[in-house]
Amino acid sequence: MWSRIELKTKAKAVLKTSYWKAFLVSLIIGFVGGNSGGFSFNWHSGNEQNHINLGDELLPYLFIFMTGFLFVVLIILAFRVLLGYALEVGGRRYFVQSAQENVDLNFLGIAFEKEKYFNIIKTMLWRAFLNFLWYLLLLIPGIVKSYAYRMVPYILADNPNIGYSRAIELSNKMTDGQKFKMFILDLSFIGWYILGFIAFFIGILFVLPYVNATQAELYLALRQNAIDRGDCSYEELQL
Repeated sequence: MWSRIELKTKAKAVLKTSYWKAFLVSLIIGFVGGNSGGFSFNWHSGNEQNHINLGDELLPYLFIFMTGFLFVVLIILAFRVLLGYALEVGGRRYFVQSAQENVDLNFLGIAFEKEKYFNIIKTMLWRAFLNFLWYLLLLIPGIVKSYAYRMVPYILADNPNIGYSRAIELSNKMTDGQKFKMFILDLSFIGWYILGFIAFFIGILFVLPYVNATQAELYLALRQNAIDRGDCSYEELQL
């Protein structure tokens, strides 16, 4: 079993000797992680005739705008998939290894090895697709499943060739019965985020190493539980 206090205490101990490396890796993970956002555009005129005429005049510009917007979205998605997934897995590898006193920034690049890269991209895409399907149902099931699949990047960091279906299955098993505790763990950082928000938003960046280090400690605890239960083995995770 694990507790919030235990995980956070271990994370703080790790960060005492390697905070700035953790800060750099956290910036990279945050940068390539991507955040969805959107906006709406609406206009109207005083009467129906003006509405139609104005629409006819704006139609070519609207088409150009939408085409440009779609192009930007595709570029962002390509960046997230082709570069972001690999760096995220490498970043998780760094934090897991740093929790075991192996602080090496070279872990960031492990996912770019040819025999590992495509397996990582395929698995991360599959996870994103499953998350998307669950969010189509309702918000709550989507959130629950996002917790169920949270360990996938960490599992890939241990064994990039484990296979997309097995990574999802193992993440589900690791988080079974743990999701609410994980949710409470996330909530426990709200005070730090508020302080970071007050400090002109920039302060939030300095909280990220603490969060990532704690999440790595969580994975180590859940991984050991899974091994003890026989859900996986040291050999399967290449430990």
